[in-house]
Amino acid sequence: MPEYIQDAWPEQGTFCWGCGKNNEHGLHLKSHWEDNETVAVWKPKEHHMAFPGIMNGGIIATLIDCHGTGTANAAAHRASENLPQHFMFVTSGLSVRFLRPTPLNRPVMLKAQVKDFSDRKITVSCELYSGDMKCATGEVTTVRVDIDRFLQ
Repeated sequence: MPEYIQDAWPEQGTFCWGCGKNNEHGLHLKSHWEDNETVAVWKPKEHHMAFPGIMNGGIIATLIDCHGTGTANAAAHRASENLPQHFMFVTSGLSVRFLRPTPLNRPVMLKAQVKDFSDRKITVSCELYSGDMKCATGEVTTVRVDIDRFLQ
């Protein structure tokens, strides 16, 4: 079983609607490393529908966003094991291109790679597939924040 990126997050980062394990209404996306890219497989449900048989674009954007931020955080922690747990990389920009309708009746696979990396900003490119069909692409720009400062 792979080690999921989101399982290593500090408790403050576990309530995200897209990837948080502690959000009972969320999507519960789980990402893991495979060589130099991250991968996630997620199965849509009927209530993720845009219209019969097709997944909602907002759900697709959320999956790309959460897989991208998960990748950025995992890359930062891989690069520096000394990165304090109260720092996380969060979305500062998101662009999504919908290439074709995404079927609702089967799992989607997300694949992401780090494009640009610094200690303050990480950009990740992401692709979403249904079977062999590339249905959407995205780019997630993240910035490093001190989570504890936002909780005060």
